[in-house]
Amino acid sequence: MKEINIQNSIITVVIGLIIWFVPTPSGLSPEAWHLFAIFIATIIGIILKAAPMGTMCMVAVAVTAFTRVLAPESAGDSITLALGGFGNKVIWLIGISFFIARGFIKTGLGNRIAFLFIRIFGKSSLGLAYGLGLADLVLAPVVPSNTARGGGIIYPIMKSMAMNFGSDPDKPETRRKLGAYLTLSSYNVNLIASSMFLTGTASNPMCQKFAENLGLHITWTSWAIAALVPGLAAFFAIPFLLYKIYPPELKKTGDAPKIAGQKLKEMGAISKNEWLMLLTFGILLFLWMTGDLFSIDATTTAFIGLVVLLLTSVLTWEDVKAEKGAWDTIVWFAVLVMMASSLDKLGFIGWFSEIVKSQMLGMSWQWAFIIIIAVYFFSHYIFASATAHVAAMYAALLAVGISLGVPGLFLAFMLGFIGSLYGTLTHYGHGPAPVFFGSGYVDLKNWWVKGLITGLAMLAIYLVIGGLWLNVLGYVE
Repeated sequence: MKEINIQNSIITVVIGLIIWFVPTPSGLSPEAWHLFAIFIATIIGIILKAAPMGTMCMVAVAVTAFTRVLAPESAGDSITLALGGFGNKVIWLIGISFFIARGFIKTGLGNRIAFLFIRIFGKSSLGLAYGLGLADLVLAPVVPSNTARGGGIIYPIMKSMAMNFGSDPDKPETRRKLGAYLTLSSYNVNLIASSMFLTGTASNPMCQKFAENLGLHITWTSWAIAALVPGLAAFFAIPFLLYKIYPPELKKTGDAPKIAGQKLKEMGAISKNEWLMLLTFGILLFLWMTGDLFSIDATTTAFIGLVVLLLTSVLTWEDVKAEKGAWDTIVWFAVLVMMASSLDKLGFIGWFSEIVKSQMLGMSWQWAFIIIIAVYFFSHYIFASATAHVAAMYAALLAVGISLGVPGLFLAFMLGFIGSLYGTLTHYGHGPAPVFFGSGYVDLKNWWVKGLITGLAMLAIYLVIGGLWLNVLGYVE
C-alpha cells in the first residue's frame, strides 16, 4: 500500500499555495498569514490522507523552517523555533503515558481488570456492557491512547465474549445477538472515559496547552473534577440508551461470569510485575491528583512512573523503543502544537476572534456558547482525526468565545470534553473507531444513525448536567 496519495497531495499543495499567495489581510502580519497557509495545508493533508500524519508534520517543519515564517531574519532561529514543540512538556506527558500503558498490556493487568468486572456484572448483556465499560473507565487515567485501551484491551475481550455466546460477525444473522450491541456500547463508553481525564486520550493535553496560551490554567485534578458528574451520567445513560434503541437479541448472559472466572483462573495468581504495575498506577494517580500541593508537574509524575517501571524491569528499554505509537504521537503532536501555538503568538488567533466577534455583536454569551459547541461538534464529520480537529479549531473557537464573553474555563472544559465525544458520529471519528467498526458487527448505516442519536444524547448530558455542575464549581460566572 502506497503511503503517498499523489492526487490528494497535489490538492493539499494547491490549497496551501492559494492561501499563501492571497494578499495578507489587514491587521495581520505576512508571517502569521503564511504560517496559517502551512497549517491549513497540513490539516487538509491529514484529513485527505495525502500522506501519513507523521510525514505531513515533517513536511510542515521543513517548510516552516525554510520559509522562515517564525524568524524572518535568521535561518538558525527559524529551525530552532520550528522544532520548539519537541521541548513542550505536554508532548512528553502523552508520550511517556503511552509507555506506561504498555505496562498494562505487557503484564496482563489490563485484561485481569476487565475480566474481574465481567465476573461481577456480566450476568446480563446490559451488565456485560457496564462491566467492559468500567474496565475502560478504570484504565483511562493512565492509558492515554484510547486506541490501545479500547482496541488493544477491551475489544479483544468484548469480541471473545460475543463469540462465546454465538454472535459471530461472519454470520450476519447472529450479529445482533450480542456483538453489535457490545460493539457500540464499548466504543461509546471508551469516548466517555476519554473525556473524563486529562490523560484519557492524546488530544486532551493539547487542549490544556491551548487553554494555557490564553491564560486559562487547567490541571489533571481540575479536569477530572469538572468531568466527573457529566461523565458518570453519560457512562450510565449511554449503554442503557443503546440497549433500548439497538437491543441485543440475547438479554441474559449467565455464563459470562463463569467464562471470565475461567480466564482469570488461567491467568493464575497476580504476578510480581502486575503488583508493581498496580503500585505504579497508584503512585501516578496520587501524584496527578495532589501534584499542585507538592509542586510536582504532571509530566514529572509521568517520568517518575516510567522510571519505576524501568528500574523494576516491568518494562525494558527495548519495550520503550518498540512503542511506535508513542514516538509517532510525540512527532505529530509536537509539530501541530508548535504551529497552533505560533499562530497565537503571531496574532492570528486574536485577529480571527475579533473578526468573528464583529459578526456576532449583540449576541448573548449563552447563545454564542451554544453556536460554538454545535459548530465544533458537528464539524467532526469532515475530520478523520480528533487531534487534527483539536489542532485546527480548539484554540480559535475558545478565543472567539472568550471575546464574546463566554466564561473562559467553562468553555475550555466543554470544548475539551467534546473533543472526545464527537468521535461517536462516524466510523472514522476517533482512534478506536476503525477497530470496533472493522469487527463487522455493525453496518455503516446503523453506525452513523445510532452515532448521531448517542452523540446528541451525550451532547445534551454534557451541556445540561455538565453545565449545572460547572456552575456549582464556579466556572460559570
